[in-house]
Amino acid sequence: MKKLNMGALTGALFVAVATAPLASAQTTDYVADNVFTQGIEGPAVDAQGNLYAVSFGKDGTIGIVDKKDNAQLFVTLPEGSIGNGIRFDRDGFMYVADYTGHNVLKIDPKTKAVSVHAHSDKMNQPNDIAIAKSGVIYASDPKWADGTGNLWKVATDGTVTLLEANMGTTNGVEVSTDEKHLYVNESVQRNVWKYDIDKKTGDVKNKRLLIQFPDHGLDGMRCDEDGNLYIARYAAGEVTVVSPHGTVIERIKLKGQKPTNVAFGGADGKTVYVTLQERGAIETFRTERAGREWLLLQK
Repeated sequence: MKKLNMGALTGALFVAVATAPLASAQTTDYVADNVFTQGIEGPAVDAQGNLYAVSFGKDGTIGIVDKKDNAQLFVTLPEGSIGNGIRFDRDGFMYVADYTGHNVLKIDPKTKAVSVHAHSDKMNQPNDIAIAKSGVIYASDPKWADGTGNLWKVATDGTVTLLEANMGTTNGVEVSTDEKHLYVNESVQRNVWKYDIDKKTGDVKNKRLLIQFPDHGLDGMRCDEDGNLYIARYAAGEVTVVSPHGTVIERIKLKGQKPTNVAFGGADGKTVYVTLQERGAIETFRTERAGREWLLLQK
């Protein structure tokens, strides 16, 4: 998440939502404070179990963490590029939302070569990305200055299509576990939207509200194998787990107050990694269900 105006959050309208008690899951530090900058985001886990996050030591970089407290520089992005969300496709290539360059970057993990997979000057600042089995990428595109945002589709050949304009501040984005739906949240408005995905084109339709929160911001989110969404609740200091039907089923309290994103990994895919903005650190906790993307990368 970049440039979230917390003052704007207090004026947003909201509907009542079901709440759940804080879960008993214990969070632990995986990477200590200030190893990453406050621009820490991503995160993503490759098929070998390595964890990646942006802004290692300074913005414009990506760090790799192969075990607890062992973070190193993975790659420095081209001049003028700063990464945000990270995803991997089933062939092992890394994709990075480059919010200053208006790009989605593609990185070969073997050679560390960085190329521009997609670019559009019409993008505000690509923030987070999600990737379907087919390789189609969905990108959120907020404009923090006026609280608006767009939603983009990036085809496997890099062709960029605007799916929806003039939304709220689009941020977290995720493909459902069954590949039938796309979830997109709006940070300032605190909405999570659910769309149907057209199997042939990858376009979206039938937009409806999944859930709206009464307070705090929304940032990155990921699905587990049962289709539940794990949502980073910026300034709430927690990850909130929401069912595919919009019910809050679990809340995991964090040490840091400003989580920016989450990813599943570990030996069984049931370890959740959380990037924390104000700490420049990564916390982790265990869950009962493996992550959607982790399972896809094992096949």
